[in-house]
Amino acid sequence: MSATQPLAGPDGETRPAAGPGEAPVRIAVMGTADIARRRMLPAMAAAPETALVAVASRDRDRAAALTREYGCAAVEGYQELLERPGVDAVYVPLPVALHAEWVERALLAGKHVLAEKPLTADPHRTAALLALARERGLVLMENVMFLHHPQHAVVRELLGSGAIGELRSFSAAFAVPPPPAGNIRHRPDLGGGALLDIGYYPVRAALHFLGADVEVVGACLEYGPGSAVDTSGAVLVRTPDGVTGHLTFGMAHAYRSAYELWGSEGRIRVEPAFTPPADHQPVLRVTGPAERRELRLSPHDQVAATLRAFVRAVRSGTGGAPRGARSLRQAELLEAVRRTAGARRPGLVAAPPP
Repeated sequence: MSATQPLAGPDGETRPAAGPGEAPVRIAVMGTADIARRRMLPAMAAAPETALVAVASRDRDRAAALTREYGCAAVEGYQELLERPGVDAVYVPLPVALHAEWVERALLAGKHVLAEKPLTADPHRTAALLALARERGLVLMENVMFLHHPQHAVVRELLGSGAIGELRSFSAAFAVPPPPAGNIRHRPDLGGGALLDIGYYPVRAALHFLGADVEVVGACLEYGPGSAVDTSGAVLVRTPDGVTGHLTFGMAHAYRSAYELWGSEGRIRVEPAFTPPADHQPVLRVTGPAERRELRLSPHDQVAATLRAFVRAVRSGTGGAPRGARSLRQAELLEAVRRTAGARRPGLVAAPPP
């Protein structure tokens, strides 16, 4: 398999460039979160398909300090941003606990929305927002960047071609060192905790490779000493035909980002899997019935690819029903993890918001 051949994206379609003469999508950013500063703002500024027009913060000086670098407007207050003319779409990197309110307000203001993952912490709120976007003919897209990296499409092609026989099990791990004190990941009132921020990745990878019928059959969430939020966890999932998955995650670990598919005749391992730098050359390690091989792919910028996918959705005038269904199923799986872990360790897992 050539590392340079055109590859299908996570939805199966090819990824053409934007057509000449198309006006850029005018995007405003709601908040100055770390992921916005480090990854999304530079991508928006560099992409010819987008025009970064404004950044909002509750503190105008904070917004201004950021916008000077990009030559766009600084706005004080999120509602003022939504009332600003000349904005086609809004990127929402706010804490999870604020997503539902501000995504809804953005949709009601007629803006397309790219929201950080998870879309909300509650599947009922997620379903309501997706329905609102459909009703208004707007795009609501969860910012799941790793799925826009071609290495995962290659893995699916290998799996479909029988490279490892019939799939028997799936494992995934994502963990990071402890965030500094005061980081929002430590704050339960803002939707902090390892499950929503870090466990999201292995759960979404299981959904991607095992399908929408995958179910949570076991889970635990652990709380570090003195922590008000979960700091690690493990999940056991199963498909109706008996393929199992073991997912681990945490924010008190040495860094790891990996998954493996284990079949009747071999294995495929991907590491790093979820947040590779744009200049990283992926290496897929495939163990077959008679050989071991490494597939070296071209580097790929998954941040830029995600932004292009959002722009295509906006330009096509479709909200992306399959993508929305996956976001809803992801929310249901995360809720199932909380519910299952809570049943095993009463009092440790807060109920989802009403």
